[in-house]
Amino acid sequence: MYRWALPILALLFLARPALAAESLRILAFGDSLTAGYGLPPEDAFPVQLEQALNKAGYQVTVTNAGVSGDTTADGRARIAWTLGAPFDYAIVELGANDMLRGLDPEQAYANLDFILNAMAEKHIKVLLAGMYAQRNLGADYAKQFDGIYARLIATHPDVQLYPFFLDAVVKHPEMFQGDGLHPGKEGVALIVQAILPSVEKRIGAPNAQAQR
Repeated sequence: MYRWALPILALLFLARPALAAESLRILAFGDSLTAGYGLPPEDAFPVQLEQALNKAGYQVTVTNAGVSGDTTADGRARIAWTLGAPFDYAIVELGANDMLRGLDPEQAYANLDFILNAMAEKHIKVLLAGMYAQRNLGADYAKQFDGIYARLIATHPDVQLYPFFLDAVVKHPEMFQGDGLHPGKEGVALIVQAILPSVEKRIGAPNAQAQR
């Protein structure tokens, strides 16, 4: 090899972008709790989660696919076109509106099962964020509704479960907006802090990302 070529090759090697980690594509698929109802876009769950993951050393893009008012049936109706774009991971947060409307838990189960199957076909790794029923709906309904997420995990063993999306804020009413249903900016921050370990477990360590 000619001596003059060595410095040029060294410069080319240093300029190579191949060592940079590829940005992970995460889909946040849900209802108003995901969409950020009542909040500026920059305070919504997907944005705060993306910021927290980037701060933790990941390179990620979290897409906000939350639609306020969506039931599991609405999610099922839009999952096909939502998955027209490529994603590596997804956080599925649906069911609260089914519960608030007293809809059949079996239908919610069937809709979520359909959504998880659609994601499996695209080889998307899923973190399923569960919901608990309000106790004023009756013990029988609460038992049926609360059980659908564990049943889904039994049917989809590759899916990881975060049992209750609102777990970090449910005992802190001051963290909610005036409607008592939707967390404010600080409430979303608590949710992100609580769910972050589960998200990191789902996507793996940052050094594993760099080796993808």
